[in-house]
Amino acid sequence: MAERPRFFDDLAGVAGGAISALAGLREEIEALARARIDEAIRRLDLVRREELDAAAELAANARAGQEAAEAQLHDVQQRLAALEVRVSALEVRKDAE
Repeated sequence: MAERPRFFDDLAGVAGGAISALAGLREEIEALARARIDEAIRRLDLVRREELDAAAELAANARAGQEAAEAQLHDVQQRLAALEVRVSALEVRKDAE
């Protein structure tokens, strides 16, 4: 059997080394891109989803509290109007006597 020439073994070794170098270069480029994207996101001052959800919950609670306060105010205004009518009726009656 004929042996493979050493040239092909050397060529396979160089090709394998080149592929390894390219894989390492790819990983470095991905890490660099990831770091740049993270930096850009920090500079944009974006809000995390959890913080947004918490703010939305606070707003919903505040809205519910405001609606309840408005309903109570409307009730108090109606009661005050009814009392004013009664006071006016009493004053008219007192003046008539």
